[in-house]
Amino acid sequence: MTIRLSSLLRDDQISTEEADLLCYGFDASQMKGKPLSVLWPESVDDIVRILRFSYEEDLPVIARGAGTATTGSSVPQEGALVISLERMKNIVEINPCDQYVVVEAGVINGQLQRELSARGFFYPPDPSSMNFCTIGGNIATNAGGPRAIKYGVTRRYVMEIEAVLPEGRLIRTGTKTIKSVVGYDLKDLLIGSEGTLAIIARATLAIRPEPETIITILASFSDLEASGNAVYRIISSGITPRCLEFMDRMAVEAVESYSPTGLGKAESLLIIELDGDVKSVQRDSERVVSIVHSLKGDVKVAEDSISREQIWKARRAIPPALFSIANTKINEDIAVPRSHLTEMLVFLRGLSESSGIPIVSFGHAGDGNIHVNIMVNREDEERYGRAKELVKRIFEETLRLGGTLSGEHGIGVTKSEFINMEIGHNEMDLMRGIKRLFDYKGLLNPGKIFP
Repeated sequence: MTIRLSSLLRDDQISTEEADLLCYGFDASQMKGKPLSVLWPESVDDIVRILRFSYEEDLPVIARGAGTATTGSSVPQEGALVISLERMKNIVEINPCDQYVVVEAGVINGQLQRELSARGFFYPPDPSSMNFCTIGGNIATNAGGPRAIKYGVTRRYVMEIEAVLPEGRLIRTGTKTIKSVVGYDLKDLLIGSEGTLAIIARATLAIRPEPETIITILASFSDLEASGNAVYRIISSGITPRCLEFMDRMAVEAVESYSPTGLGKAESLLIIELDGDVKSVQRDSERVVSIVHSLKGDVKVAEDSISREQIWKARRAIPPALFSIANTKINEDIAVPRSHLTEMLVFLRGLSESSGIPIVSFGHAGDGNIHVNIMVNREDEERYGRAKELVKRIFEETLRLGGTLSGEHGIGVTKSEFINMEIGHNEMDLMRGIKRLFDYKGLLNPGKIFP
């Protein structure tokens, strides 16, 4: 197999070494697989050649960015080829007039943000893993982030995609224009498809000018419901924050134990960030402070970059800090309508207390997207089993409130058994039909999304 692959790529672009098979056999979900080989394409032509070969040989193929997925969507099955796009990291074009960039799939989100910032622009989607995750992976999962409440998720910013179909055909879908209504929107089918329809090689992304000013407010509450009510009242008042993040008491305690940042003690915290022109931001910040105070919350306002970074440092510290509670986290990313956010937060707190299993909640309260972390030690099999059973109860409540099983992480493997709870039979038939149309042999990321 390696000999035949070497006719397609250089030797340094192919590996069957045990260490590489191990490193590229898992992602942030902690699930593991073992691929047949790892390949590092450096151009669109490389991807075309690989897929033509895999199609002829009936070899499954898994596209991989940085492995930050939490649902097992980039974990390979045995005998598959892993195509790592990390070497395709060129920012091909930055166009300030038409406000777009053209990037290869392996460009790191944070790298793109820094390049744009130096030119007075920014790319709104900002996943918490932005310093590691790739644009290709962001598109494949329709990634969000704290700024999604105001600016939306990845889908809103993808203008054009260059991708390779399973048999090696190259397609370009979308345009560099603001308006386009020619034919079906194939581009939107690829966004969020988790590598099951085509391999994304290059994309044109919309960018935005940096705002004139930014203010970050840290609001702390002694009551869990008050923070949820604050979210509702802020949004209902007509204010659209740049970010509106939530941390519950256990998240705050974990961060302060892991890397003290001065958050203090609170039942819940909100990080409220506003951006725009100076006058409107000042006006909205005063209204936010008034709302927080009316709910008996305390406020700290950070108006400079150093104090803002201190607050965001605490928010980014949550994922590693949680392992001080237990060695395993069952991580879900449910989303509910904002009007039901308080109800969902109270349900999660009650479920944690009644089950005796820590459930830590944090995330993007402004768009109803809660990261639910069920914390348990994996070696305690009885307790781990009970923790797994809580997932379905959480999903049932989420759907009862009109929510969705995944706000931004996708389905992958870990949620595929639950997808029928949300997606109906007729809709599932259409989705499977689309999969067959793109990938008749079922070679692209098999075993993902569909149960």
